[in-house]
Amino acid sequence: MSLIQFIKSKTFLKQLLFAFVGLTIFIFVVIKWLNITTNHNQKIEVPNLEKMSIEKVEKTLNELNLNLVVIDSTSYNPLYPKKSVIEQSPEAGDFVKEGRKIYLTLNPSGYANVEIPDLLGKTKRQVNSQLIAIGFRISENDVYVSDIAKDVVRGLKFNGKDLKAGDKIPQNSEITLKLGDGNEGGQFNQEKTEEEN
Repeated sequence: MSLIQFIKSKTFLKQLLFAFVGLTIFIFVVIKWLNITTNHNQKIEVPNLEKMSIEKVEKTLNELNLNLVVIDSTSYNPLYPKKSVIEQSPEAGDFVKEGRKIYLTLNPSGYANVEIPDLLGKTKRQVNSQLIAIGFRISENDVYVSDIAKDVVRGLKFNGKDLKAGDKIPQNSEITLKLGDGNEGGQFNQEKTEEEN
């Protein structure tokens, strides 16, 4: 039997049909298996976790079969509760598959302590800029001390106590400046306190 006769025979056509049906079934089974193992078409909407405590986040994500990973804490933000979620990735409203990791950035429990630099002898304007740049607030009620140099910083106060270079206080604290009053020779020895202003 020649090759052409064999190709035209019923035996070859039956085998070709069986091979086609077998291949079709195999492809169908593989696609089904992939859908099951990769959770294809499964969509879980990521909830909004902003301002939630870590305990509440854990419970919420466990119910949805999602995992959490705390990647960082940022600078303290007083608009958010302590140790609550500030940022999340993926964002709220995104759709993910079961078991997906949700990455969280948390609000610290308070402001970080920041070291006071050496500012003595600098002008009020320089010190204001420097302290604001590192996260402090400046009191409007300056204290003046007897000194020949007007508006030159002669000290810093926090909560009524004198500060020195190297001291650490919480960021966002209010600092009062002790400034020279510009009186020559120490003739003006009276401090103007915050209460007097």
